[in-house]
Amino acid sequence: MKSSISPLCGKSPSWAAALSLTVLALQLSPSSGQVPTDADIAAASAAPSIEVPTSRTNKKYEAVVRIENSALVPDYRTPWNAGRDSRGSGTGFLIGKNRFMTNAHVVSDSQLVYIKKVGDAKPYRARIVAIAHDCDLAMLELEDPSAFENVTPLEFGTLPQLDTTVKTIGYPIGGERISVTSGVVSRIDFLTYSHSAADLHLTVQVDAAINPGNSGGPVVQDGKVVGVAFQGYSGAVAQNTGYMIPTPVIERFLTDVEDGNYDHYVDLAISEFKILNPAQRKALGLPNDGMGIMVSDAAKAGSAGSKLELGDVLLEIDGYPIASNGLVNINGENVNMNEIVERKFAGDKIRLKVWRDGKSFEQGIELKRYLPYLISVKKYDAKPRYVTYGGLVFQPLDRNLMAAHSIDDPTVRYYFNYYTTDKLYEEHPEVVVLTTILPDAVNTHLGGFADSIVEEINGRKIKTLNDVHDALNNLPEDEEFIVIKMIGNGRPLVLEAARVASANKRIMEKYNVQRDAFLGEDEVAKKPDEPAKPDAS
Repeated sequence: MKSSISPLCGKSPSWAAALSLTVLALQLSPSSGQVPTDADIAAASAAPSIEVPTSRTNKKYEAVVRIENSALVPDYRTPWNAGRDSRGSGTGFLIGKNRFMTNAHVVSDSQLVYIKKVGDAKPYRARIVAIAHDCDLAMLELEDPSAFENVTPLEFGTLPQLDTTVKTIGYPIGGERISVTSGVVSRIDFLTYSHSAADLHLTVQVDAAINPGNSGGPVVQDGKVVGVAFQGYSGAVAQNTGYMIPTPVIERFLTDVEDGNYDHYVDLAISEFKILNPAQRKALGLPNDGMGIMVSDAAKAGSAGSKLELGDVLLEIDGYPIASNGLVNINGENVNMNEIVERKFAGDKIRLKVWRDGKSFEQGIELKRYLPYLISVKKYDAKPRYVTYGGLVFQPLDRNLMAAHSIDDPTVRYYFNYYTTDKLYEEHPEVVVLTTILPDAVNTHLGGFADSIVEEINGRKIKTLNDVHDALNNLPEDEEFIVIKMIGNGRPLVLEAARVASANKRIMEKYNVQRDAFLGEDEVAKKPDEPAKPDAS
């Protein structure tokens, strides 16, 4: 049975039927009548706050808030369009003076964010101070924090131990008031965070009821926050199985954003192989003590690319002995050795004890972000990049694109699935795909080229989307044809240059394409007959 983890913000009723491990924020449909419009929220926000007698429950949990988000989700099928409206809700909590923590997926692609206080119907306008999609955390602040001046922030505790009790607090589906459930810490592991679908971090599994809407809420033990609720299984895959982001991940996020910027996680970018066979250990000159893990690959673009070799055995990392299954013991808990790297920042160094050619030695490695993996990451808060020309739509390959277009071409799938393992990024810093052909007289009978990877345009190797834009918009005046070669396709796609020039305007008007290209916030595309101008979007 197929299953996956997903975040727990609020979803529509159909969400509950999906057999996946999902984020737990409530995604509410405007047509359901459950969600106020932006005008309704703005009116309520402008109204004076109604004083409600403070009950014992309200006072106890007044640092826990409901977060409502109006989002604009990018459309990767028609990337020139603004996107689709989406509304959802989740939970957050006060952690300091005008600082509220929640999940990144609760406020992703945000246009407007409001915070609601326990016992107060008035929504308070908020803004995002910092957001980290790779560890699914975000920090908010209120435009007017006066309503929380006398609210005591929650304090953070430490990583909870197995078989200890925790409480989850939030605003899950099933009611409007705050909800508190209890459960036991059942597992501490290194798992995928479903919001990005590619990042693995320390995760704590609990059997407390964590439902859509709980996302971003505190998980408390002995009066202190030991985690943030964020994902769980949907459907009938598992019962009473929820996950929280533990304090080591939270503390790293808070430290990273102290300077006002989020610098992302660093990575050794290595693959490991367990050394369990006694004969193999003897051949390597290692004692049969169950310690050490072999390096099966070290990506050149990664931190360890020039420092480690195939066949190296890692014995220690920053002084922590590494077991042959890749685990290290930190504070009495066995966790993946990458947890040591997780707590570091760009530019930090890590010390490895390495066994090579029958000898051990110390190897220092300066850590950096591993960029090629981003092809497999779900992206948020960014407009899709694209180039259109003669009705052809070119886009860079990533997870969002694969999902939006349901691409099943084997060549494209190979480049997506093996981009890092086969080091395809060395020749293709970006993989550019011809995703769509907007039908017009200038591009008839070219449908078979859709979902193909661009290799060359008029003899120019295509390594990035910018290469496509430059090649198509800087043709020699005497160029008669535009010849586009695709990877894995022996016959080229050919357009008549003179006809395309006259067809572009017609096609853009017909399909309501307002702009012929978007190369990114820092690289503004211009129409061939217009000077470059700043991007106002």
